[in-house]
Amino acid sequence: MTEDQKIALVTGASRGLGAALAEALAARGWHIVAVARTTGALEELDDRIRRAGGSATLAPMDVGTPEAMGQLAQAVMERWRGIDLWAHCAIHAAPLSPAGHIDAGDFQKSVDLNILTTRGLINLFEPLLRARQGTALFLDDPRAGQKFFGSYGATKAGQIALARSWQAENAQIGPRVVIAEPAPMPTATRARFFPGEDRAKLAPCRDEAERILAELLD
Repeated sequence: MTEDQKIALVTGASRGLGAALAEALAARGWHIVAVARTTGALEELDDRIRRAGGSATLAPMDVGTPEAMGQLAQAVMERWRGIDLWAHCAIHAAPLSPAGHIDAGDFQKSVDLNILTTRGLINLFEPLLRARQGTALFLDDPRAGQKFFGSYGATKAGQIALARSWQAENAQIGPRVVIAEPAPMPTATRARFFPGEDRAKLAPCRDEAERILAELLD
């Protein structure tokens, strides 16, 4: 990679829109730091990026482990002196359930990853973004108040509320914070929510990645 190459850190990069964003950015000449728990899926992503002439660094880590994320942030700062983009695509999608029957464990996992982990990552990555006048990208999926979406809807809304506060606080000083709303896509998460849906009518992840990046970078 070259000294002036842009760096994108993608959390939740192993599949779905996260992987599509990583591939689209790599095709634009960016170096990708791909973070996800699933090593095999990350390696497949790396193969696709390299076959297309791009470059990536794999970080098979759980974004919900503060010690691991702290080590990653330190390593990124030492190697690249910051990042130009953080795309946060990691999410816990709890099973649909009536509000009165939400499983306590599933709800706690939703709070931990969707809200608490997001707060921790903002704290860690803000200096990396400021160092290179970078941009943070969040992905909204407004389900708050919809029936059976209690866990996912409430915690996703909490995540986006946190991102909007960060956006307002840094409007003058940076980093830039962008909140995009992707069209429905044939992801594994959506398949769990809508198992009988006709997936042929959904927007391909690759197309949504290109649309979001066109708006973000142009």
